[in-house]
Amino acid sequence: MKINHFVIDNTSKELTVEFFEDISKNDTKLSFEFLRVCSDSHQAKNKNRKPQLVSHKKNILLNTIECVAKHGYRLIFDDGYSVVLSDDSFHYLIIERQQRWQDYLDELQASGHSREAMIEIKQL
Repeated sequence: MKINHFVIDNTSKELTVEFFEDISKNDTKLSFEFLRVCSDSHQAKNKNRKPQLVSHKKNILLNTIECVAKHGYRLIFDDGYSVVLSDDSFHYLIIERQQRWQDYLDELQASGHSREAMIEIKQL
């Protein structure tokens, strides 16, 4: 599946991924937090390594998306983390979103970590 375009919504903290193929728009929204915590696990799965648990990212923001030639798209988050995802990677994240999110929540609870930010930052 090829991506047509992205819509970054900083108000709802969601990325809408629109494909050329017809998919319901509600099914293509991914939260910034989900992308931040689950994109690494997707890459680790592809490289046969154990992903590291990422916590405290509930308020993460997606700063920008850059095209990386034929490799895909680089997502750059406000904590400095970046990840390159292909069209197929986005498609699998969308398909597996509910299971990946539940697995993440379960692992987070078992570890005693939290989704909440460690310190609250207010921009004036």
